[in-house]
Amino acid sequence: MSEVRYMISDAAKLVDVEAHVLRYWEEELKLPIGRNEMSHRYYTEENIRLFRHIKELKDRGVQLKAIKLLLPDLEKGDTEITHLVARVEGLPAEEGEEHAREEKMQQFQCIMSRLISEALEDHTEKMGCEIGTQVSSQVIKEMDYLLRMKEEREDERFRRLDETIRNSQKNRREKATLAKEEKKKWSFFGQKKGQVF
Repeated sequence: MSEVRYMISDAAKLVDVEAHVLRYWEEELKLPIGRNEMSHRYYTEENIRLFRHIKELKDRGVQLKAIKLLLPDLEKGDTEITHLVARVEGLPAEEGEEHAREEKMQQFQCIMSRLISEALEDHTEKMGCEIGTQVSSQVIKEMDYLLRMKEEREDERFRRLDETIRNSQKNRREKATLAKEEKKKWSFFGQKKGQVF
């Protein structure tokens, strides 16, 4: 039977933390988390157990730097939290303070990165909507202009065609009138001389 694999959202629920916390712990503690064929993280029961112990230590105020020192014990199965906390508290005070400062700085940097990332995503989304609206408006104006120009060209073409037809009809009428008058003339002259056409 194959081992159960959890996606990050499910693992986060089981550990009772946010997904980004698992990613942060994984990165800071250099935990070997598996990846599937699509390179997505997956978590095993063993990973979940380890993360629960890490959370318990964090809840007791143990810094990640100190937890990193305790990882071999946690991985071996030494999960007696009181014993582990006592080991951490046995560190020299300056080293503990240094660890605390470094971890707080890392947490601050992580929070700032996330805030900046979210702000950029929000700004990018708003800019995208605004640009989309402006482009749509500009495209509509351009299409209106092109349609108006097309209609004006067609109107001009029909006006010229109409004018050409009218001139053609006028010329035919004039020719017909001239031909009639010419015929009348010839018939008038022909009758006087006794000629019949």
